[in-house]
Amino acid sequence: MKKLENKVAIVTGSSKGIGASIAKHFAAAGAKVVINYASSKESADKVVRDITENGGIAIAVQADVSNEADVNRLFEETQKTFGKLDILVNNAVSQGYAPVEQISADAFHQSFNVNVLGPVLTIQAALKLFGNKGGNIINISSGASKYPLPNASLYSATKAALDAFTIALSKELGAKNVRINSILPGATETEGAASAGVTKGSDYEKMFIANTPLGRRGQPEDIAKAAVFIASDDAAWITGEQISVSGGMYGF
Repeated sequence: MKKLENKVAIVTGSSKGIGASIAKHFAAAGAKVVINYASSKESADKVVRDITENGGIAIAVQADVSNEADVNRLFEETQKTFGKLDILVNNAVSQGYAPVEQISADAFHQSFNVNVLGPVLTIQAALKLFGNKGGNIINISSGASKYPLPNASLYSATKAALDAFTIALSKELGAKNVRINSILPGATETEGAASAGVTKGSDYEKMFIANTPLGRRGQPEDIAKAAVFIASDDAAWITGEQISVSGGMYGF
């Protein structure tokens, strides 16, 4: 039997990058997967095709996780299609980087709305679908929550808030048979990282590799494989943890 056989999972922000890889690995492990996207419909549809062409089951649902009405629709579509929910992965992210002098009020609210309010809204909706059987929540945080980087103060603050939320909720929700953990990726090769200037051969990439004991940048599948483990019954005694998947870069 596959690790996630008969499970239903929502992965927010899963049209590309780490989220897409998590969705594909969940499907390969037997889960039915809801691919969530805010605006990248073409990319989301491609993830669905990749999953279904490999024998998996997936649908794509547009929703802005910082919008309560959108979140409610996302979970209603999940219930309508699959009848239940077992796993929620909060991966949708706003990745603004800027010196503190350049952080606008709009940028502040955008980052906290997507990175912190979004998980609050999705978790509230997930708890209703989990019901008495319980469920599993994985928050995709960042090593920057523990080791903030220059020009990433806003991003780092949102991820630190998400980690605190994870720990607090593990104590609130344990009696309801709900596990919740954070995964903290290290320097991972994604479209978002490239847009922030961490491109192949760049000084940023060289710095990250030099500070990573395993000597390379992470790939989305490195994070996805850890997510499958945490989502599975193999991790049944793990909750409230902040799990670094960073090649040793964030070895705390």
